[in-house]
Amino acid sequence: MERTRTMGLLAVAGGLAVASVYYAPPLLDVMAADLGMARATVGTVVTATQVGYGVGLALVVPLGDLLDRRRLVVGQVALSSAALAAVAVAPSGRWLLGALAAVGVLAVVTQVLVAHAAGLADTADRGGAVATVTGGIVVGILLARVVAGTVADVAGWRAVYAVAAVLALVMAAVLHRALPRREQRRVRLSYPDLLKSTARLLVEVPVLRKRAVLALLTFAAMTVLLTPMALPLTASGLSTTEIGLFGLAGAAGALGAVRAGRGRPHHVTTTGLAVMLVAWLPAALLPFSLWGLVIGVVVFDFGLQSVHVAGQTLVQQAHDAAPSRLTAVYMIFYSIGSAAGAAASTAMYAAAGWTGVCALGAGISLVALVFPLLGRKRHDPLPHGRRPLLPRGR
Repeated sequence: MERTRTMGLLAVAGGLAVASVYYAPPLLDVMAADLGMARATVGTVVTATQVGYGVGLALVVPLGDLLDRRRLVVGQVALSSAALAAVAVAPSGRWLLGALAAVGVLAVVTQVLVAHAAGLADTADRGGAVATVTGGIVVGILLARVVAGTVADVAGWRAVYAVAAVLALVMAAVLHRALPRREQRRVRLSYPDLLKSTARLLVEVPVLRKRAVLALLTFAAMTVLLTPMALPLTASGLSTTEIGLFGLAGAAGALGAVRAGRGRPHHVTTTGLAVMLVAWLPAALLPFSLWGLVIGVVVFDFGLQSVHVAGQTLVQQAHDAAPSRLTAVYMIFYSIGSAAGAAASTAMYAAAGWTGVCALGAGISLVALVFPLLGRKRHDPLPHGRRPLLPRGR
């Protein structure tokens, strides 16, 4: 019971932390008007946050294998509160960009939380622990835009970040009191050597290579679906608030996938990839039926999160002394896929409309479905003469 409460707390903390990265998109116009930023360049607000998140994945998440994760989590959440407060009081565009970059760097605490949950759970329960925390993170991503738009309509865009700052500070205090103190395996490495060992994981851990590529493909497909979706919906006459409610449909699908961590990862992966591919059929009906898109989003998110949870479960089990570094590499590929999918879908929508977007997404999903079948081996040996770089924990 105690462990269930702890995992629930980590899920809530992960959802709140990752939401801070996704508050900005629906607020860009009001931010630009308030701070005198040109609307042609206000998109750099989103870029700054995403760049910060990428930097955090590479430089901060690996610290979870070197430092005490409980202290690292509490410290990051507390610093996130300060960064969010800095956004709320931003007097200029430059200040806003710097503060949001800091928000992005610190938001990677979500991935430290995943590694921490895996470390707290018994081996048999590790998949369920990862699934629970990942579910909270996904719900945070999907609901962030809806919450931001609603709060901004009532009290202005600065209130979104002010409330987020208060919630982060409260969460830091709760985590400090509630998280169990438990000895973890930590590596004896300098920080530069820690980063070098992180980069070498793709050579040393076969399952990480395969799951990282799958993360790139599946999250590219996700942003192909989500990035241009507002354009045909707006053309259908829906308001911004109504479009934001599609996030609730995605959340329903994501929550349905929480139990995926308790299944057989390879079976869950195959099923999830097949479901993602099938989801493009109802989604392609958008010009004729909004319900088709709703069904497509729910089904797609169910499949996506099933694959994601199964992937993180396998990655976390690859080496007990390197969960944070493994997570960092996996999520870097996730970010690359997300960025590539967003760029490709925008170009495809301009060239071929929503039908072209669905064809592109289905093609990526098909490649993802076929990829695990290529060169399948139970064990991939290390390159000849290469010694493992993952040192023993203590």
